[in-house]
Amino acid sequence: MTPSLITGKAYVLGDNVDTDQIIPAHHLTLNPSLPEEYRQFGKHALSGVPASLSGLPRGHVPFHSRDEHLSDYAIVVAGKNFGCGSSREHAPIALSSAGVRAVVAEGYARIFYRNCINGGYLAPLACEGRLCDAVCTGDEVEVDIAGCEVRNRTTGERWRLAPLGEAWPIVSAGGLFSYARKHGMIR
Repeated sequence: MTPSLITGKAYVLGDNVDTDQIIPAHHLTLNPSLPEEYRQFGKHALSGVPASLSGLPRGHVPFHSRDEHLSDYAIVVAGKNFGCGSSREHAPIALSSAGVRAVVAEGYARIFYRNCINGGYLAPLACEGRLCDAVCTGDEVEVDIAGCEVRNRTTGERWRLAPLGEAWPIVSAGGLFSYARKHGMIR
C-alpha cells in the first residue's frame, strides 16, 4: 500500500511534456517485466527533454545526478498537458523506476493519466493553479493525497489538489489488477 503522504525534492517542468521526452522511443526495446531492464527505464527517464524546451528546470538541472537509475527527485511538478503524445505506457514506468512517486501537474493527457492509475506506478495529481511557476527544482515538497494539498517545505506555501477519488485506492494497491485481486474481483 502506497502512503498518502509523499515527501521529497521537486523536479519542475513546463507545459506539453510528451511521452517521448519522458522516455525516448529508442529505449522501448527494454522489457519492464525484467527487473534489470525495469531499472534501466529509470536511468533513461526524462532523457528526451531537450535543452531548448521552455519547460526545462531553471538552471538546466539534470534529472539524474549520477549515472544511476534512481533520481534525487520524488515529485515531478509540471504545467498543462503532461504526458501528451503517443499512448506510451512506458512513460509512467520510467518515472516510477526513477523513484518518482507523484506528478503534480496543471493537466494531463488522458492516456498518460490512466496508465499511471491502471499500473499503480505513481499518483497523477492535478493542482489548482500554476504550481510549475511557483515551485523551483530542488525545493522540498510534501504531497498530502488524502488532504488534497501540496506544501512547499522550502517556502511554506500551500496549494490545493483535486481529489483522486476512486483512483487513489487503485494506485495505492499497486494497480488495477492488484486492486481487483485484493477485492476478490479476480483470482
